Amino acid sequence: MLATYFSRAWRRDNLCKKSASVQSSTQRAKMSRPPLPPFTVESAAQKARMAEDAWNTRDPSRVALAYTMDSVWRNRSEFFQGRAAIEAFLARKWSKELDYRLIKEVWAFRENRIAVRFAYEWHDDSGNWFRSYGNENWEFDELGLMRRRLASINDLPIKDPERKYHWPLGRRPDDHPSLSELGL
Repeated sequence: MLATYFSRAWRRDNLCKKSASVQSSTQRAKMSRPPLPPFTVESAAQKARMAEDAWNTRDPSRVALAYTMDSVWRNRSEFFQGRAAIEAFLARKWSKELDYRLIKEVWAFRENRIAVRFAYEWHDDSGNWFRSYGNENWEFDELGLMRRRLASINDLPIKDPERKYHWPLGRRPDDHPSLSELGL
């Protein structure tokens, strides 16, 4: 009788382990953010465009899902870590940078890293327009989530007639010129 009890307990434990393993791999698949490293020319460009599209939504919770739970960031002179900090930063950013429109372009890539250059246009609550130029270094985990983002950014005041980004808020249209095509 004791042998039967241990046999049932062993089967129950193994079923639980198998169920947890299946659930764990299912959760990993749901959390995966293709394309996955190592990157190619095409997959690095796709990753940059996906990031651009997400940032152009100006939705902090949506953007934060592309980062690991403990993602490390440097943005200008701010240093922080984790999705909650990322969401708080982005909410603060987009409450000040109004009518934000962004273009990103791959500069270089290797294995699980991508470097992009970018420019975005925005205005403050007084109607002053800016074009912000920058570079980002990205490092991804094996699931395609960004675990490190290092950004250097400079702001240039511009006049309304100097603006180059006039598409409706949201995703940049496919036929809109890239940074290189705009001479930026």
